[in-house]
Amino acid sequence: MIEADDLIALVRAYNPRTDAAMIRDAFAYAQAAHEGQTRRSGEAYFTHPVAVACLLTEQRLDDATIITALLHDTIEDTRSTYAEVTDRFGAEIAEMVDGVTKLTNLELTSSETKQAENFRKLFMAMSKDMRVILVKLTDRLHNMRTIKHMKPEKQAQKAHETMEIYAPLAGRMGMQWMREELEDLAFAVLNPEARNSILRRFVSLRHETGDVIVRITHDIEAELEKAGTEAQVIGRAKRPFSIWRKMEEKEIGFSRLSDIYGFRIILATEADCYRALGAIHQRWRSVPGRFKDYISQPKSNGYRSIHTTVSGRDGKRVEVQIRTREMHEVAERGVAAHWSYRDGVRAENRFAVDPAEWLRQMTDRFEEASDHAEFMEAVKLEMYTDQVFCFTPKGDVIKLPKGATPIDFAYAIHTRIGHKTVAARVDGMRVPLWTRLRNGQSIEVVTAEGQTPQATWIDIATTGRAKSAIRRALKAERRVGHVRLGRELARAAFAQVGKRATEKALEKAAQLHQLDGEEDLLAAIGASEVSARLVVDALYPELAMARPTPDVAAGSAIVGLDAGATYDRAPCCQPVPGERIVGVTNRGRGVTVHAINCPRMVEFEDQTDRWVDLHWNPGHHAARNAVTLEMTISNNPGVLGRICTLIAEQNANISDLRFVDRKPDFFRLFIDVEVRDAEHLHSVIVAADTDSDVAQVSRHRATADRRPQTAEAQA
Repeated sequence: MIEADDLIALVRAYNPRTDAAMIRDAFAYAQAAHEGQTRRSGEAYFTHPVAVACLLTEQRLDDATIITALLHDTIEDTRSTYAEVTDRFGAEIAEMVDGVTKLTNLELTSSETKQAENFRKLFMAMSKDMRVILVKLTDRLHNMRTIKHMKPEKQAQKAHETMEIYAPLAGRMGMQWMREELEDLAFAVLNPEARNSILRRFVSLRHETGDVIVRITHDIEAELEKAGTEAQVIGRAKRPFSIWRKMEEKEIGFSRLSDIYGFRIILATEADCYRALGAIHQRWRSVPGRFKDYISQPKSNGYRSIHTTVSGRDGKRVEVQIRTREMHEVAERGVAAHWSYRDGVRAENRFAVDPAEWLRQMTDRFEEASDHAEFMEAVKLEMYTDQVFCFTPKGDVIKLPKGATPIDFAYAIHTRIGHKTVAARVDGMRVPLWTRLRNGQSIEVVTAEGQTPQATWIDIATTGRAKSAIRRALKAERRVGHVRLGRELARAAFAQVGKRATEKALEKAAQLHQLDGEEDLLAAIGASEVSARLVVDALYPELAMARPTPDVAAGSAIVGLDAGATYDRAPCCQPVPGERIVGVTNRGRGVTVHAINCPRMVEFEDQTDRWVDLHWNPGHHAARNAVTLEMTISNNPGVLGRICTLIAEQNANISDLRFVDRKPDFFRLFIDVEVRDAEHLHSVIVAADTDSDVAQVSRHRATADRRPQTAEAQA
């Protein structure tokens, strides 16, 4: 373990004005606080905070951050208190130490609800002081480097958490080197055989071809020297996890991978970058579709560089990144570059992203989320994706995550344009709305008045902004339907006790249920959040106590039929108790019962003599009325089983299930369920709609009679 003077020397190398006395005091204080504590390796525990502090000096961070690293476990693991740290080192450092302690205690891989809440706390801590997360990430990096001393199950848990949360977060903050190392360290725990296999292939490759990196580096240096461009060239083999991920994505073996080597060319100016690009492309053939200019179009985390892939020696593909020294510092340290020191003063790097602005951009998307699932979706979409740059017909640049579609593009321009989208043209050619966009494409969105968002768009969209806007629009549209249905359910419920659902009665009922007004009450009734029967009972408790609720016999469900007349429910509209109904007589075949708003009733407009005025028998109906639900669900393991369980929990039986459309990402299917009445039906729909993997669920009503034909009719 290094001593206090060694740590101070590391800080003084980039910050001669460092407060050496304060760092020495923090070193002694933390060392005393951790006295007698050991790590699982047997080392003194204090070696860990010292190692974290040393790693932060490599990022040239300020004294407060270095001291926080030394103290970051004192409040959590020793007798030190927040007040004591404040008195000795000041409020700024105490706040940072407390922030790191709280982040350490967050369970970021817990249940969805708790995970969402803890992620909110994570971003809240980051918004107070971004340096807190820099200390936490560096703390996780050192823990992963020394993870072999932990129990296997603890190693796996930490590795999963690192791969799913901390590595993507480091990448989103622009600290690509840390992301790659965290991923590779986690990969070594989660899949050691695969990682060792790749390392063996590298050894074998070097034995067969020699040191390719040295040879290609010399080739690039020679070409740049010919062009009169002074540069530093750095070559390296890609990390095992990066190679493994590419093998998995492309479903190819190691021998078929082309660009397993990467090279960085670091120059003085932007003009030099483009001169170097010209020299590289003159000497080697560029690979089509593998060029990205992040200098003219920087990433939102401040990253700037030119990326190109060329066919180098022996036809081997190599990736080349070209950037200036300032760009390289941001690429290496990301958001941390904002606090970097050089010669005792804060280093001014014009490319470093202001952490406050970066965090504001990131959290803007999260604030739109209305529930835990949406929030976690927004987090993952914002943190875990790369970007593509597309153009409007006017030449404006729109930044989108990798895998974005024209739907995302439309909503990125304006929510109103997204809502009205009917088609899209990419580079002048009409394409489906689910087309994945690529860098540099020009997108024209075709809109139409009267168009509204479709439920299937949620599967197509990839950005949190688009998904949230679509969900809000669909929710508003559903509300209109819920209000309409709620009005009918309320009318029927009031009629059962001989009352009318007047505006005054509904306003009073809304007050009793602590809702804002009549419309909110009707929407709640239509969405099965409030029972119409309970609304009546709340207004007229004396009638509720006196009213029996007999079970309705199978043969007397409908009132208004002639004695001995038989009936069947129309398969086109499948009416259920609680809905207004009308009968149509069939010569020799009894009566067919339709919902009053059934589209097929238009066919009988000129045959009113066949109409029969009917209504449902008030009372408790058995759950034997089959209704067809149309549902779009994600094509993921376990989704269908979960949906069936949700329906069963509502005491509704599934009598049939038919897939009508199978896509790689989703299934569309019809599910026949047996329900008691309209309220029961809508409780089933609401229960299914709450599942995050259900993109759309609605009652299916056919426009034609779906009754199976008999053999005689078919003949």
